[in-house]
Amino acid sequence: METEAFQGLEDTFRSGGPGAVFDSLIQRARREKNYRLLFSVRLMQTRHALGLPLIETEPVNNLPAEQLSCYEKGLREAARETGELFLSDGDIVSAWPYCKAIGEQAAIALAIENVKGGEQLERVIEIALHEGVNPRKGFGLILEHHGICRAITMFSAVRDFASRQECLRLMVRSLYGQVAAGLKETIASVEGAAPDTDRIAELMAGRPWLFEGNSYYVDSTHLTAILRFTPELEDVETLRMAVELAGYGRSLAEMFHFRGEPPFEDTYADHAVYLRALLGEDVGQAIAHFRRKAGEPESAPGDTTPAEVFIELLMRLGRYAEAVEASLEFLPNSEGIQLSCASATQLCQMAGDYRRLREVARKRGDLVGYAAAVIQSEESTG
Repeated sequence: METEAFQGLEDTFRSGGPGAVFDSLIQRARREKNYRLLFSVRLMQTRHALGLPLIETEPVNNLPAEQLSCYEKGLREAARETGELFLSDGDIVSAWPYCKAIGEQAAIALAIENVKGGEQLERVIEIALHEGVNPRKGFGLILEHHGICRAITMFSAVRDFASRQECLRLMVRSLYGQVAAGLKETIASVEGAAPDTDRIAELMAGRPWLFEGNSYYVDSTHLTAILRFTPELEDVETLRMAVELAGYGRSLAEMFHFRGEPPFEDTYADHAVYLRALLGEDVGQAIAHFRRKAGEPESAPGDTTPAEVFIELLMRLGRYAEAVEASLEFLPNSEGIQLSCASATQLCQMAGDYRRLREVARKRGDLVGYAAAVIQSEESTG
């Protein structure tokens, strides 16, 4: 750095003291957009105001409570200012550590919402998705820039329920759009014009020739992978799209019908039955279908997945009493075992059936569950 800068600090100190030095450095940091320097100067200002050594030599946690509180306030203000300056320049990646340190993510989430691409895209995606700042947008950027295959891989890492719903919705709709576009293009080449609809079911109706010669319109491994996640869906419109995707899959040549895991061995047909039930269609058929699979699992010995899926279906349909009975029938010794569905105790609670909860808790030696039943039963009748 030029000699004049150091000499300038000496002159500034002699004429104006420490405050003038801090002001000079802050002005320089802003002028050069060196916001890390600004952060360091702000912290030094705080230490000076508190009578602390200007260079940290001991952990701040050793400070008396009053001093520590003032120091932390100065730290938050410095971090907030630094983060805002980086964001004003569009540098999300540099702003993130400062905003993260003080637990202020809203501005970062908003900035990520406007990202289209750029050199920092991969790190922005990590911040958005893996650090939970804006999972929906992060997942959307993966779909846009890396495609469905990468999105499928990344989806398993999304744990938060609301984020999974948003990401799954994006993934299903993206795949749906690809299938519809492929169908419309083929129809236009044969019929001379594209149909005035983007619905897969309407595009396929009356056109079995679309699937002649082993024709397909998206990678079928992507289709089956995404269908595997669709029982989680709650959004009605996206569920309808998933049902149509399953219908599209059923029309594909046999070579594209990959065997799935129980109870969705027939990937397309079994998912269609489950998803239609979630939409309130052919519910009785779906219950019978998955009850049979729960009772006669074709999976490995000890695999309770078919029973868990059946119980989850009953729960999603609001049929809690039936779910309780199914849990007791198919998972009689499941206490203490990690399940993908609610336990019999939880289902009794959901059903508000405290008499049944007493019975289940007593049978399983569950004093806590029994206490919950006794208390709630008394309070509900009192």
